[in-house]
Amino acid sequence: MNRSLLDHVRRHADAHADRFGAAITPVAGLTAVRVMYPGELQVAVNKPLVAMLLQGRKRVTMGADSFDFGPGEALLISADVPTVSQIIEASPAAPYYSLVLELDPAMLRELSVAAPHLPDPAPIRVEPTDPDVAEAALRLMRLLDRPEALPVLRDGLLREMHYWLLNGRHGAAIRRLGVTDSHAGRIARAVEAIRQDYQRPIRVEHLAVLAGMSESSFHQHFRSITTLSPLQFQKQLRLIEARRRMLAEGAGIATAAHAVGYESVPQFTREYRRLFGAPPGQDMRQAQVGG
Repeated sequence: MNRSLLDHVRRHADAHADRFGAAITPVAGLTAVRVMYPGELQVAVNKPLVAMLLQGRKRVTMGADSFDFGPGEALLISADVPTVSQIIEASPAAPYYSLVLELDPAMLRELSVAAPHLPDPAPIRVEPTDPDVAEAALRLMRLLDRPEALPVLRDGLLREMHYWLLNGRHGAAIRRLGVTDSHAGRIARAVEAIRQDYQRPIRVEHLAVLAGMSESSFHQHFRSITTLSPLQFQKQLRLIEARRRMLAEGAGIATAAHAVGYESVPQFTREYRRLFGAPPGQDMRQAQVGG
């Protein structure tokens, strides 16, 4: 585990973490995370990312598969998949710290060579953090202390970090994100369309055209890569965003439901309870007590 990288992430996160533990950096897609206590289960549909854990432990579950990872390990999520995560080791004396990078598909396309036609890999995996990746991450974090150099050097260091990721332990899975005609690349176009317009009803035929597939093939590959149907994917995005609005912005239940595209508050409440294990009002009260 890179002690210097932990020190830089700790310093940034301690100074800038919001109430949820996220400390955004001036580098696009790069976030430091600090959590002081083991926490509740968190449901999310993450974009493809790499999370380098520096202190503490975390458990991430997708379907029936669970992944525990700790210092010196990196979690790769190589597709937009629903996950349930939980910090399982953290304390005020030794907080959980990680550094998270959202992968840039355009940069991956520039750096990738054509990948052989192989079955799509598991969308989540844990491996030791590659030393070259950790070194590039450290230089990115050091750059935060040099604001005059940041706009000049940031993009090059981001590109280098993507390069080392492509050529490291996670490379085979990441490479498919950069191959435009791969199933993962095609489905990613449809996923982005859903993310950008999740409040509106889905037109599956339009998404299939974006992916360059027949509707039947699109359904098959969408479920294979994301583990959900397009409608289920949109529903989870809506519910997760509604929860964020209630927690972060203090939105009322009806306001949050309507903002994410629900016309019926009772339907919203039923589906919210199925996903989060409690109706919205109870969930908010529990979250406020826990916070």
